[in-house]
Amino acid sequence: MTIIEIENNLNNLISNFNKESFIFDLLLAYGTPKSTIKRLIGSDHDKLDTNGELIFRKKLFFKVASKNLHSVIDELKTQKEVTKHSPRFIIVTDFETLLAYDTKTSDSLDTELLNIVNHYDFFLPLAGMEKANFQDENPADVRASIKMAKLYDELQKNNKFESKEDIHSLNVFLTRLLFCYFAEDTNIFEENLFTYSISSHTLPDGSDVNNYMERLFSIFNTPTDKREKNTPEYLQKFPYVNGGLFKDVVKVPTFTTKSRNILIEVGQLKWSEINPDIFGSMIQAVVTSDHRGNMGMHYTSVPNIMKVIEPLFLDELYLEFEKAYENKSKLQMLLNRLAKIKIFDPACGSGNFLIIAYKKLRQLEMSIMQRIDSLSKEKTFQFSEIKLTQFYGIELDDFAHEVAMLSLWLAEHQMNLEFYKAFGRTSPSLPLQNGGNIIHGNATRLNWKEVCPKNVGDEIYILGNPPYVGTRNQESSHKEDMAFVFGKTKNYKILDYIACWFYIGAKYIQNINAKLAFVSTNSISQGDQVSVLWSNIFNMDIEISFAYQSFKWKNNAKDNAGVTVVIIGLGNKNKNEKKLYSENFIKRVSNINGYLIAGSNVVVERRTKPLINIPKMSYGNYTGGCDELFLSLTEKEDLINSNPESIKFIRKLSGSAEFIQGKERYCLWINNSNLEEALKIDNIKDRIEKVRKNRLLSRDEALQKLAQRPHQFRDTNEAKESSIIIPIVSSERRKYIPMGFLDKEYIIPNSAQAIYDAEPWIFGIINSFMHNLWVKAVGGSLETRIRYSSVLCYNTFPFPDITEKQKEEITELVFNILDERENHSEKTIAQMYDPNKMPKGLKEAHHQLDLAIEKCYRNKPFENDEERETRLKKEDEFMDNIPFHKLDELSTDEYKRLLDVTRNISTGRPNKEFVKKYAAVQKFWVDKSENFAKSWSVANLENPDELIYSDIGWTSRDRVNNKTKKDREDIEFFSKIKNSAGYVVIIEDKANNALLQDTKLLYDKIKEETGLDYLIYDFYEVNDNLKKQLNLKVNNLPDNFLLYVNHKKEKIYKRVAQGFSAATKIISNTKFVFENAILEEQKNPEHRLEKAKH
Repeated sequence: MTIIEIENNLNNLISNFNKESFIFDLLLAYGTPKSTIKRLIGSDHDKLDTNGELIFRKKLFFKVASKNLHSVIDELKTQKEVTKHSPRFIIVTDFETLLAYDTKTSDSLDTELLNIVNHYDFFLPLAGMEKANFQDENPADVRASIKMAKLYDELQKNNKFESKEDIHSLNVFLTRLLFCYFAEDTNIFEENLFTYSISSHTLPDGSDVNNYMERLFSIFNTPTDKREKNTPEYLQKFPYVNGGLFKDVVKVPTFTTKSRNILIEVGQLKWSEINPDIFGSMIQAVVTSDHRGNMGMHYTSVPNIMKVIEPLFLDELYLEFEKAYENKSKLQMLLNRLAKIKIFDPACGSGNFLIIAYKKLRQLEMSIMQRIDSLSKEKTFQFSEIKLTQFYGIELDDFAHEVAMLSLWLAEHQMNLEFYKAFGRTSPSLPLQNGGNIIHGNATRLNWKEVCPKNVGDEIYILGNPPYVGTRNQESSHKEDMAFVFGKTKNYKILDYIACWFYIGAKYIQNINAKLAFVSTNSISQGDQVSVLWSNIFNMDIEISFAYQSFKWKNNAKDNAGVTVVIIGLGNKNKNEKKLYSENFIKRVSNINGYLIAGSNVVVERRTKPLINIPKMSYGNYTGGCDELFLSLTEKEDLINSNPESIKFIRKLSGSAEFIQGKERYCLWINNSNLEEALKIDNIKDRIEKVRKNRLLSRDEALQKLAQRPHQFRDTNEAKESSIIIPIVSSERRKYIPMGFLDKEYIIPNSAQAIYDAEPWIFGIINSFMHNLWVKAVGGSLETRIRYSSVLCYNTFPFPDITEKQKEEITELVFNILDERENHSEKTIAQMYDPNKMPKGLKEAHHQLDLAIEKCYRNKPFENDEERETRLKKEDEFMDNIPFHKLDELSTDEYKRLLDVTRNISTGRPNKEFVKKYAAVQKFWVDKSENFAKSWSVANLENPDELIYSDIGWTSRDRVNNKTKKDREDIEFFSKIKNSAGYVVIIEDKANNALLQDTKLLYDKIKEETGLDYLIYDFYEVNDNLKKQLNLKVNNLPDNFLLYVNHKKEKIYKRVAQGFSAATKIISNTKFVFENAILEEQKNPEHRLEKAKH
């Protein structure tokens, strides 16, 4: 049951309120089965008629009271008659006010009964959904962060921190400062010693603060018996610190009156209440943005860290504590277990995750010891057995790695103080000791097993927040690291840099008692990255044990910028339930896939053509270097007023922002045929000339080339009658992606995608809720917003073949939606599709369309998302029961149905297992029609426009032979022809840099596997004779040919693929074409004569 359904149920309950049935209606609203309610009514637990009570064991205790409701519920909380039934909720009401108490979380509710819908989340556990509890920020942390940032801002006014050396010195100084503040407030130094010495022994104008600090830091690095004899008494009071923190001499910043005052103010904070993890945020406040970005440094607040460590290991440890609560020996075993746990952060920065993990384990250890004392009825004399040597880390930045060791030591000292408060004993503070096994190095290159050894009996948890570097932002060092990690893994270059940590981590935890959890940008679980990363990880028998879906990740440092992230926990495959965290709620599921949704490990790979028979979706016209061709409303009117004839060169422009927000924008749209006329208008002529100059000055070679036609966008696509506009980015809050119809006067730029001259029922399919669910599941996103990709969302969408009658019905419902939009034409699309303000009629029109779309899949509409998922399970069952052993016994109709269904399922859900099964079913047919298939394929490649494409036509025995044998044959084949063959690729426009790079990437991969080189030509560069010979057409690009030069130096072109194609397909077709077309033609003298004429 979904939250929306629960809200609807509660609204119905209030609308049809009935005192007698209220409690049963409430249970039904949260999904309690009707059969359970029937058993409850009139049972021994139903005492509503006698004393107004109802007992639903382990669920709730309900009581009607006429007065003193608060007193009544307080008594019930401890009443044995109530507690013996272990109710989750105790509810008391007089049918005007409702009080409720959650016995698990101790949360309370006090509300007007008729206002219960606004508190729907309180009773969500009745529906099996636990509300996740997140810790709030520590106010002391926030105050300290702000104060330290204020100090830094003031220091910047009188100091220059520009070079790496300056920044390093500043970081060292601030870290030492933090230590001193912490030390004087936690009994390492005498109380307030550091702050008092500054206020008492430096000048008010701050001019000597730096000299004083330098001398003081030297004192910290000198043992008491080795200090100069004339050292003043006020400096002798400071102890010897050691540990390396003060060993280097660094420049201390210059101070002023104001900065000195802030220095003293910061010292007056209660540093004993501040978490050492804040030190990372302090450093973030002073590291330059370039340095921070290059190093990939990320600092994290305590509440966010808890989202990682609680589900990773802490929740389970506390559960074990609860189980062992009454058993002293089991409690001691749990203590022993804590002393052996290893925590490993392979991107530890300044140690935030390690620090919080350490503190939480120490707190649990103290609770267990206190319980043992309670059971023993006497105090034991145990000391903490949790050591910093159980904590491991890797950090690329040398200074951050030093800070991590310091911060761990400070955390240990802080917890020793807590231990002393609880037990009256603890270990000495000074001198500093080992700060943990923190290694300085590159985590993608180091052997993790050497950093954190895997010994028999170890229990290891890997965690952290590795650097976020997207594919486009990767520098050469990142790319080299990824090549080192992924080796020959296919398509790894599309992955974010953080994928290295997931991949190495998955291999590290394989088959041992270990788990991991990392924070990551959400792109790692979206789009193309899913098929590359998660398929490989799942193949290791590793699974996602818990995950947080996309949310904003912020910290407590000044000016921190929140990014949209996910948290993903991995473990060895098991049958335990998995936890999926979404919008503060926990959903318990059997499996979490790479898209971080509940369901089987399905992977959807990009397609260059639609899966179903629908028109092509294209990017809007690329507008790079075209600024002067755009017109605002005012510019357009001024141009027409001064030059009325210019109206024929002006078109409406609508991209994503214009369409969604209702903005008016225009552009110049000039064909080659009317260019001369347009140039007679001075305003237009000037604009075109500016475009030409701007393009020539561009560093982009593709834009420079476009200077030859400065009167046009790079692309010149337009509709004959109408177009469907699909915004590339839109808000995830909307139930429907805002799409629309535009008339032929509109030009669509590349901020949106377009389907030109499509029938209305196409709009109905892609504007349905079903399609929106698909897009959210398999597409990418920008932060949490929806990013629409034609190759991932549109081309892969599985939709059944429908009848003309169904198309007509969908068309009529589309017109209803457009009519409803017209009824609210004063509003923008953004306003109409605001989920809180969507007009009732528009909402109903969409609902009717959704019903019609769902009926295309089955007659009965889906009731919820879970039911939609059930369909997927039925498909799994069908694929598991294909009768391979008796295909020969099937009739033609039975076989055709089997082939159609397996193809629809495997293309809609193209995982490896399904595709193999479909291939096996198809092979049965191929085996019976091989000769036909060969002839058909050769003919199709020669004249692709004259034949209908078929999967069978592209198939040869090579595709279904044993893979090892095929690979060996391929190597032999290509080695024979590589000196006389290569590829020629014709693309529409080499000025399209993205298209050019994609083509190069594809053919680099083919070259790596075949050894054949390639050339890429622009369609417009090819001479007319060759275009005719090759049957080239611009609508069919890219076009892919094998060029073979025979022993007589004749050039032979053979098409191996048309349109965007996979490397495997081109390679397979190359061998097929060579053996079944080129070699055959060489044997035919008539063909050779005809070839010579060309």
